[in-house]
Parts: sequence; structure tokens; C-alpha cells
Amino acid sequence: MNLYLKTSRVILREFRYSDLDSVHNYASDIEVVRYMEWGPNSIKETEEFIKQAIKSKDVNPRKQFELAVTKEEQLIGSCGLVITNLEAKQAYIGYCFNKKYWGMGFATESANKLLDFGFSELSLHRIHATCDVNNTGSERVLQKIGMKKEGCLREHKLIRKEWRDSYLYSILKDEYSGIKLFSQCSEELK
Repeated sequence: MNLYLKTSRVILREFRYSDLDSVHNYASDIEVVRYMEWGPNSIKETEEFIKQAIKSKDVNPRKQFELAVTKEEQLIGSCGLVITNLEAKQAYIGYCFNKKYWGMGFATESANKLLDFGFSELSLHRIHATCDVNNTGSERVLQKIGMKKEGCLREHKLIRKEWRDSYLYSILKDEYSGIKLFSQCSEELK
């Protein structure tokens, strides 16, 4: 399956080998990966990420959807949905963007599109995400897409030899339907 998801401003598509330079531009930036378990990437690590993302689309059943986010054909970041339990219909989402595109709503738009895809196309029941407790930008994204904070995971991730706490957020399919309707109504009122 070649996935192609479109929003009003961005396209979420499968990665290509030609994306290497654009991905490496943000994946090697210490400021961008400050709260990530990985990075800053070497060129070889970025190549491996793209290779794995491309291979994941051929797995049946597919459980990983790592997608490039493009704006007017320029790759500006990535986002992903990973099914953690097929039987229980659960997954998690994540995203990472070039810092030139921070604060413009692209992460929110992309993450919301992943929720829509997960609930409407994959029939998931629950989608969750985590973010470092100090990553206020990411936490705002999770709140904007309607996720609810479930709690704090203490010393959840080891990042550059330091244990870090994470917030756990989630949303259920029934909750997302209400948000989607509200969003459509809000657009009609503008």
C-alpha cells in the first residue's frame, strides 16, 4: 500500500530515497532532536531510517506508517503511526519537523490527519502519544488534536544518558468523532 494523505496545507506520503538530504537536515540538528531518543543522526543513521520506512510498507499486515510531510513538494518533516496491538486496535503516533516550520501548525495538522487515518481507515480503537515533560510545543499539539493527558511516565526514556519523564496522552475513536464534527462546524462558522 502506497499511502498518500492530504490536508489543506500538507501532503503525508511514503518516503523516497531522494528524501535523504531533507530528512538529514532536521534529523542531524541537535535542537530538533533534543527530546528524541535518537539523534542527532549521522548520514548513515538517516539512510537506515529511510530504508526502514520504505520497507515497512511491504509488510503484511502493515503496522508501521512512517510518512514524509511535504508542503508544496518540499519535505518539512515526518510523522508516523505504529500499530502496537492489532487485536486490541491500538497504536501510537509521533512527529518531527524541521525547525524552520515550528509554530506554524504543521505538526498539529499532520498529527490530526494521522488520527483520522487511524480511526477511519484502520478502524483503531485507541491512539496514544508521549512527549517529554519539557517539550511544551509537542504537548500543545497533542492537546490541540483532542488527546487527553493520562499521566506522567517516570523516567520513561533514556535520552543522551539521562532518564527523562514523559507525559502520556491518548484519544479513543468515539472521542475523535466528536472533535472532528466540532472542527467541521467551526470551519463552517468562519
